[in-house]
Amino acid sequence: MSFPTKEERSKCWGARDKYWECLDHNKVNEKDSACTEFRKLYEQSCSAQWVTHFDRRRNYLKFKEKIEKDGIPSRPENETSFKKPRRIYQKIQRL
Repeated sequence: MSFPTKEERSKCWGARDKYWECLDHNKVNEKDSACTEFRKLYEQSCSAQWVTHFDRRRNYLKFKEKIEKDGIPSRPENETSFKKPRRIYQKIQRL
């Protein structure tokens, strides 16, 4: 596979931006049907590797935005997973 030309990259980024804009405007998941046409154009305009990369990037940016807005989620008080000793430590104690 050869490296995409400037025009191909611009077309890909434009399709990606339109798709993301549709998702943001409609407040929908990637699986909803409101933006399927934009998704098809996006997948046709970009290589599969780029689509995967951009999808991961969007998820990361949304997660980062949520963390900055809401803070890091804390564990519930009744969560006991940290109170249990680790199995490795238990094995060492038995020796």
